[in-house]
Amino acid sequence: MTICNSTLIEFPSVKRRRVQAAFDGGQITSDGGVLLLSQIDRRLGLTRALVRGLEDSRERGRCTHSLLGLLRQRVYALALGYADQNDHQTLRADPALQTAVGSDTALAGQSTLSRWESRADREAAWAVHRVLVEQFIASFKTPPRELILDLDATDDRVHGEQAGRHFNAYYDHYIFLPLYVFCGERLLAAYLRPGHAGQAHHAAAIVRLLVGRLRQTFPKTRIIIRGDSGFMRTRLLHWCERQGVGYVLGMPTNSRLRALAQPFVDRARERFETTGRKSRAFALLEDYRAGSWPYARLIVVRAEVGSQGEDARFVVTNLHDDARVLYEELYCARGEMENRIKEQQLDLFADRTSATQWWANQWRLLLSALAYVLLEGMRRLALAGGELARASCGTIRLRLLKIGAVVVRNTRRVRLMLSGACPWQREFIMAARSLGAG
Repeated sequence: MTICNSTLIEFPSVKRRRVQAAFDGGQITSDGGVLLLSQIDRRLGLTRALVRGLEDSRERGRCTHSLLGLLRQRVYALALGYADQNDHQTLRADPALQTAVGSDTALAGQSTLSRWESRADREAAWAVHRVLVEQFIASFKTPPRELILDLDATDDRVHGEQAGRHFNAYYDHYIFLPLYVFCGERLLAAYLRPGHAGQAHHAAAIVRLLVGRLRQTFPKTRIIIRGDSGFMRTRLLHWCERQGVGYVLGMPTNSRLRALAQPFVDRARERFETTGRKSRAFALLEDYRAGSWPYARLIVVRAEVGSQGEDARFVVTNLHDDARVLYEELYCARGEMENRIKEQQLDLFADRTSATQWWANQWRLLLSALAYVLLEGMRRLALAGGELARASCGTIRLRLLKIGAVVVRNTRRVRLMLSGACPWQREFIMAARSLGAG
């Protein structure tokens, strides 16, 4: 770590001992767990696979830092909790991060990283998404019986004059509107869109590309598309039906649907008045046909009455099952995706889209996605069955990555002397061994 001009800080004494602090510790890191990130990256082959698909337009003879080193430095730092390029002005000297990246000298500074990110373009975004999908496919030893693709959008608030930022009346702010696609906890797409885009903007095209690639490898796997009412578009329904793809999508409410649902609302109200507890009733409408539909489609009705009043929700689907199962067990399970998006934005800074250029912001979103893939891979491959098997990215960072260590580096070896007071030593050792560390 960089040795700063030592400024002695005095704290209250303890048992007649003076308590002092200064940034003069030398080769010490607060991120001793970064080697776990390096290990899961090598296990997945993530950054190396991506670099093979990225074009490096720099003059090689004038470059100090490799493309692989830049990518690893930025992605690992995001996973460690360093959101901005400015952090790298001092972080570049961290011996633990240098070791994880594969270097023994100073890493790239803010200006180098900024120039690199500003070169991002459409091809770079395609390269990341190809790697995300290929990594997902390669993780299966045998073809899965079923894959459920969850679609959702979220608001990414912006405060400058970024290209593509627009005022969105629903969110009452200037935003981008990124689209995410997950399969369970696995991220398949993170697509930045302008703030004035509709929720389903380009969703059908992304679904076609994903399903097409998945079926090349898994031709017999059942694929289901799941999303809220913002993704209920007739074109998407037609395509799914033609391609034999299942869908479970929220259905916007209208007066006709409310009238059809009223008998079931009445049934739920009677049960509520009898028991005093919130009550639900479910039904299937098999002959509902919207004005733009050429034929009737199956509608799931969920009627609910409780102390807060009555409510009816609707889902359109081409799957045939019990109405309660379709709604509560299949459709409502999409809510778990919101936790994955929160991890992206709160833990991995996917909303730090403050660059002026459009593609630089798309690239920042994808760097966050890559950091998520590493932490999700650690959770899936190294922490399964343990206390941290369901931990969030932020919790994994706090307990396994943010470990103080003294770094001893010479011509023969690099040794990290991790803090003996770390309360998660057992989990750290198990994770390291699970990832192949000796």
